Amino acid sequence: VAALAACATPPEASVSTPPTTSSPGPSTATVSQPAFLSGAAGTALVLPGVCEDIYSDAMLAEMMATAPPLNDPGHTTPSTELAAGRAVLDVAPTLRCTWGGPSEYGLSTNVTIVDAGQSASIEQAAVESGMTCKPHAEGTICRTREDLFVDGELYATVGETHYFRDNGWVATHWTNFAPEGYTEDIVATLWPSLVPTG
Repeated sequence: VAALAACATPPEASVSTPPTTSSPGPSTATVSQPAFLSGAAGTALVLPGVCEDIYSDAMLAEMMATAPPLNDPGHTTPSTELAAGRAVLDVAPTLRCTWGGPSEYGLSTNVTIVDAGQSASIEQAAVESGMTCKPHAEGTICRTREDLFVDGELYATVGETHYFRDNGWVATHWTNFAPEGYTEDIVATLWPSLVPTG
């Protein structure tokens, strides 16, 4: 229950963020600057300007239909409970996207530009926390989920998914809402060269 309290965006919750500038376009997300760091040749991630750009058209339509609104200002749940991850989010260029209002339903995602040391420290923290990690799309994907009970009754289900590749890190924390293929869709959208053709 204590873990859920941290995820359910209580009124006093807050998120520390680096200096930001308003993102252009239809969403109200913020992007920390600068928005690009070089990585391996041909694979360096360029941070999108708005949240709509991290999803395929199909996933964006699904999210709009099942978990509005996008970027409710009252949704302050961090995209990770890993201390190493939060430390990086405080200083790294990142795009934050949330779905759902300030409630016990929804998710928050950060797409972040990281260096090799930052990526390694977060991935190690994920492994040490008990997450299950495996190769995915020339990177690594890690997952965890937990059912929370009160007096023997299921109270909520929470979880996190992380993806690491080159200079990119995608982190999502969800509460009672885990769309099928959500992170995989973001990966395929941000690294389109990895999508099989033919």
